[in-house]
Amino acid sequence: MAVERTALVVGAGGGVGGEMVRALSRRGWRVRALARSAKPATVPDAVDWHRGDVMQAEDVRRAAEGAQVIVHAVNPPGYRGWGQRVLPMLDSTLAAARAERARVLLPGTVYNFGPETFPLVAEDAPQRPPTRKGEIRVAMEQRLAAAADGGVRTLILRCGDFFGPHAGNSWFSLGLLKAGVPPRRVSYPAAPEHRHAWAYLPDVAETAARLLEREDELAEVECFHFGGYWLDGHELTAAIACAAGRPGLRLARFPWWQVALGAPFNETLRELRKMRYLWREPLQLDDRKLRAVLGGSPYTPLEEALRITLAGIGCLPPPQRP
Repeated sequence: MAVERTALVVGAGGGVGGEMVRALSRRGWRVRALARSAKPATVPDAVDWHRGDVMQAEDVRRAAEGAQVIVHAVNPPGYRGWGQRVLPMLDSTLAAARAERARVLLPGTVYNFGPETFPLVAEDAPQRPPTRKGEIRVAMEQRLAAAADGGVRTLILRCGDFFGPHAGNSWFSLGLLKAGVPPRRVSYPAAPEHRHAWAYLPDVAETAARLLEREDELAEVECFHFGGYWLDGHELTAAIACAAGRPGLRLARFPWWQVALGAPFNETLRELRKMRYLWREPLQLDDRKLRAVLGGSPYTPLEEALRITLAGIGCLPPPQRP
């Protein structure tokens, strides 16, 4: 008889957290969710939804009782308050993980790395980030590694920029395209020949769930790179045009000057501007380790992923169901 596995998803109201809830539920996990918001209609009925604040360690501890895995998928909304909130949030999760002897899953980013490691970045590449946000990401991973002495196991899955039908605020739906209207052009934040790393969020969540099911094979502190799609502006525009059925879709330059004008008055725009180096230097995540463990590629065909995403963000009519 199979033993029921329990996972707590912290930050379940966000794009990453919501997708992890759905993926774990599909794969037979008993799922608990912690979020400040009410349970959305898209969440399976069986999910045990807890309203709480990850800044309050007791809220996380109560929700984590009996969990073998805690997914730390919470971030300050709109990049606001990163320096003050990110590490205390992680400390709440770590305290609960120590109490339950649970593994922590962290959906990681590429912010940890500086241009000296580009273009192909392996899991063990030196981490010398050029931004404060990157330094905080490095500190998060260091804190997770240190927690291994207290019995906390860690799984980090580093990814490029997210897109998907429920990805929330992302470069794809707020920068390249305008959510809610049919695509007329793709506003690319780099030179057209620049290649950028993209991660389809449903694939990320499914991959993370598959890795968590290999607990006996994972090290105490384990890390994988999710390669996803590595595309230049021409390739991405052509794929969006094909998925949307709009062969005349135009590739345009993203208006960075507007970001510069608004940055002094808007923290989200200030943080976006600091990450512009990722649109000037090509960074590709080396996923050979992940492919070897999973026995192949975990990526949805690009056009299919884009079609689902465009429908999810309101750029296409939803697919007809029989």
